[in-house]
Amino acid sequence: MRDEDALKYPGPAGECGPVTHKSTTRIPAGLQPGQLVVARNRKWNGKAHWVVPGRYLGEDRHGWWIFQGTNEFCSRPGAAFYTRSDAVLLVPRSGDWVATFYDSAHPNGVRVYVDLAVAHEWTEIRPAVTEFHVIDMDLDIIRMDGRGVFIDDQDEFAEHAVTMNYPDRLVQDIQAAAEELYQAVKAEQAPFDGSDVEWFTKGRL
Repeated sequence: MRDEDALKYPGPAGECGPVTHKSTTRIPAGLQPGQLVVARNRKWNGKAHWVVPGRYLGEDRHGWWIFQGTNEFCSRPGAAFYTRSDAVLLVPRSGDWVATFYDSAHPNGVRVYVDLAVAHEWTEIRPAVTEFHVIDMDLDIIRMDGRGVFIDDQDEFAEHAVTMNYPDRLVQDIQAAAEELYQAVKAEQAPFDGSDVEWFTKGRL
């Protein structure tokens, strides 16, 4: 899909903006390795979702990598916890998703967790502190030890499509993106091919 072909979906506050499976992630300005990056998610209706702090590592052809270490405080309305293992977050250069990678230290055996998400946005809130915002679109692609790869929260997506009034084209795009990502994770296509390993190493230095 060309940029000029992108549909404009009404946003959660009634605003319009390009939100498509082929959308391009905005390039962050001025990020330097070691700086604080807070990943802040919200839902389509504007309600707050997960907030996860991390440390910027750098970029490659896949996108921008953020280290989220053990014992970081994560929260959303009604839930909070300290992380029990390290993770690296990949913000892709294009596509309606973000991916979190784990290694064998994850207590539940999760290795890859892809969130379908739109409206990627970087905001520098003060020098050396940046927030990364997305709208979480419910569907997740997960790879777990002993269970393989599966698409999660399809019931939640179907419910929110009605209660949060997702545009029909957005529903189609997210479903298509989820299937495409499912196949990519299952086939271990880049960046789901072990590309995260070097970023784990950098994050733990």
